[in-house]
Amino acid sequence: MRSTPLENRPRLPRIALSKRNRAVVRALNPMLVIYLEASRDLCETDSILFGAALAVCRIIGAKLSTAGRATGQSSAIPAWRMRIAERIAKARVLIGRLICFRSGNTRPRIVRTVRMAVAGTNVSLSQPNRMQKLTERIDDLKQRIAARGKRIQRYTERSTKFNQNRLFQTIQSDQKR
Repeated sequence: MRSTPLENRPRLPRIALSKRNRAVVRALNPMLVIYLEASRDLCETDSILFGAALAVCRIIGAKLSTAGRATGQSSAIPAWRMRIAERIAKARVLIGRLICFRSGNTRPRIVRTVRMAVAGTNVSLSQPNRMQKLTERIDDLKQRIAARGKRIQRYTERSTKFNQNRLFQTIQSDQKR
């Protein structure tokens, strides 16, 4: 890992603090002391620690993500757009669960999700007008989905126009030659 540039190193995942994982780290710690004492500068120390962390990840079987870093390429879709798409997907799932609850489904998983959905509002599931409040919450979520969808749509239209204009300009300049 010494010769690998920082940008090309794989991202290390967060590791759960289980007994097994702690035991693996404790087993590697004495080996690290030898290498750390021999390190001459901060870069070498960094490489040693990264190598040890990588070894721990491989021993416990954690998945290393190489997307975007090790390949040196990022996705063509902007990160903000992917985040908005994720929020839209989560809101759709939440709407589905709220509708299930409103229609009489009282499974524990549905009830737990509904409680989380109305936690920020002043809605109690024991109120007599809870169905009206749930309908309002569903409508609010639908409006948020529509607003986020419009944002993605505006971006898509703008980038499509930009790409078409650029293509047209290159064709025009090629024809002039």
